[in-house]
Amino acid sequence: MNATDALERLDWAKGNGLLPAIVQHWLSGEVLMLGYMNAEALAQTRRSGQITFWSRSKGRLWTKGETSGHVLALKSIRADCDADSLLLLADPVGPTCHRGTDSCFGDAAAPALAFLGRLDALVARRERERPADSYTTCLFEDGIRRIAQKVGEEGVETALAAVAQDDDALLGEAADLLYHLIVLLRARGLGLQAAVAVLAARHAKGQAAIPDGPGERP
Repeated sequence: MNATDALERLDWAKGNGLLPAIVQHWLSGEVLMLGYMNAEALAQTRRSGQITFWSRSKGRLWTKGETSGHVLALKSIRADCDADSLLLLADPVGPTCHRGTDSCFGDAAAPALAFLGRLDALVARRERERPADSYTTCLFEDGIRRIAQKVGEEGVETALAAVAQDDDALLGEAADLLYHLIVLLRARGLGLQAAVAVLAARHAKGQAAIPDGPGERP
């Protein structure tokens, strides 16, 4: 059953017309908030592309960010195996929580690797908006050859740190390499998730993520 068919078979009766709706950041996987949807809220969410809930306190439909502007742009919706709860992936515009944090569960709730997804999204915004005081903007303005050169330099420095320096130096160089690699991908119109998808596809096929030998799994 595909995701669309599952949404047509939701068990609204179990929750008296309401289903819990968990919202995750579409890149980082961070849980942003939990709300409730009725059939009308789900229909409006799918129609508008902005996540809308049924507010139990207000007794009406409520689009997240309708006052603050901090909307949740819908990426996908899935139902769970019992068809009685929803998982929504979203691209948040600004902080999700009214307290100013990215997540209603606090910023410390983010998964350990979630920042890579947020960094990828930030680099994408820098590429679009080109703020004048940004190092990332300077890289994009210098062009892809300069960005590629930086990736090469950081790769060499990372390798040298691995064999001749301490852990702090290696981690610092590795962080620089990751950042410049994300910028390079974005300069080619790609994102970090595209490279990760290649790794995932290789793993699913039983191939090595880094192909040192045939049939190896990471």
